Amino acid sequence: MFKRLKEDINAALQNDPAAKSKLEIILCYPGVHALCMYRISHYLWKKGWVVLARFISHVNRFLTGIEIHPAAEIGHGVFIDHGMGVVIGETAIVGDGCLIYKGVVLGGTTMEKTKRHPELGKRVIIGSNACVLGHITVGDHVRIGSGSVVVKDVPPHATVVGVPGRIIEQRKKKLHDTLLDHGQLPDPIAEALKIILTENRKLREHIKKLEEHLNISSKEIDCITEMESKIMTMFMRDYKDGEGI
Repeated sequence: MFKRLKEDINAALQNDPAAKSKLEIILCYPGVHALCMYRISHYLWKKGWVVLARFISHVNRFLTGIEIHPAAEIGHGVFIDHGMGVVIGETAIVGDGCLIYKGVVLGGTTMEKTKRHPELGKRVIIGSNACVLGHITVGDHVRIGSGSVVVKDVPPHATVVGVPGRIIEQRKKKLHDTLLDHGQLPDPIAEALKIILTENRKLREHIKKLEEHLNISSKEIDCITEMESKIMTMFMRDYKDGEGI
């Protein structure tokens, strides 16, 4: 028990630049308090003291704003930063070294009494208010952007953003040196529109040159413009109908 508490304190020191001392973490960090009470309730749950375990979990939620079901499995060195509104479901698994920010939900998507919550690998980072839903697997060293909704499996070393979550990059190296860069994630929609606008500007410049030097009729120019509009419409429709990851 004390070994786990020491690991939780060290995880807070490593992942929160605002942490000044171990005493401050012990007294003032609700994420550490929540994990400590969870480990007590988890022990009681495994021993068959179901009601008492759930009661401690309920008290934990009241005191810290973090709800962790006593049956969930949480690894070593996990840090819940700020934590208010975090929900970790009954069959969820959180791997070693994961970093979870406020408002994160590891939730289920079925009413059946079976494995219905996500499984996180090691050193996964989940940004504020993100939801990871259903019986899915999130690989090691994955980053999930704030506000994302992940409903499908994610391979290791990937970065996911959006609703539904989409993989925007997949690295081969570990993300240990970029743990706190979750706020610098790219916007795939903005990037796509940026490319389209750049190509659109080039096309218009080319059309203008053709009009000046080759005396192209206005009817032909209108046809090109109409084709351009159709391409843009098709792109937006296909993106809207996409299935995410």
